[in-house]
Amino acid sequence: MGLTAFIFPGQGSQYVGMARDFFESDAESRALIARADEILGYSLSSICFTGPEEKLRQTQHTQPAIFLHSVVAARKITRMKPDLVAGHSLGEYSALVAAGALAFEDALRLVRLRGELMQRAGEDKPGTMAAIIGLTRESLEEVCREASGAGIVQPANFNSPGQTAISGSLEGVRRGMELARERGAKVVKELTVSGAFHSPLMGSAREGLKAGLDRTAIRDAAIPVYANVTAEPVVNASGIRELLYRQLTSPVLWEQTVRNMARDGATRFCEVGPGKVLQNLVKRTLPDVASSGVDKLSEADAC
Repeated sequence: MGLTAFIFPGQGSQYVGMARDFFESDAESRALIARADEILGYSLSSICFTGPEEKLRQTQHTQPAIFLHSVVAARKITRMKPDLVAGHSLGEYSALVAAGALAFEDALRLVRLRGELMQRAGEDKPGTMAAIIGLTRESLEEVCREASGAGIVQPANFNSPGQTAISGSLEGVRRGMELARERGAKVVKELTVSGAFHSPLMGSAREGLKAGLDRTAIRDAAIPVYANVTAEPVVNASGIRELLYRQLTSPVLWEQTVRNMARDGATRFCEVGPGKVLQNLVKRTLPDVASSGVDKLSEADAC
């Protein structure tokens, strides 16, 4: 019998109406969502439930919204418990709550701070990101090295075989896009984002996040948490703190994370939270493993 991995989505998985069924049909979920509104001092729930979409897409709201939905969904999965966890970028905070390393309230405050800092960094130092499909990791790294003559640019996400993203200044990323097309990339598409996430342009956000991390209680995780920065498991609190700090300006090694979880015994992957982005990435990376998801309350027995 193999191990079960819970994986938690990041920014881009949000949608208007998210978590509404949990709130309307389940008292425990309703109480947790109301507690989140109380901690934040505004009605995140109404932005989740009714939008408008433009407001939900703002980083400062998107990140707490996805985190909240993921934690609410995780608490309703009773048929199966995770043996190991990981989260994509923001989703790492949801994974740390599931692993017992962060308390819900502390993680929510950190996620709010992270979202605000990233939004501000994106306004102070405008940048962009682009999806690149069809290049190897080595080719992508070479493209970024060559394009960096035009401006800051680096790999931001290695999501699944051939599915990657780059991030940085407008000039650097757009030069990278040109070079990627020349190298034969199948898809090159600039993304609609509010900043150059996972690039040096998030540097100012990193210092603010460090202050938040330093004043937050982090415990050793009860189960392994696979970190975005290394794609390897971490359980000790000091390691978790350091990796969350580094994560803001480092690439998300998601493909390698999924492979390493399988290497360590995971045969079932359950995406917990809004959307199906991570399930699709798992299928592309490891076609033979079982993958499912819990986005709605009615799906709580899917994992």
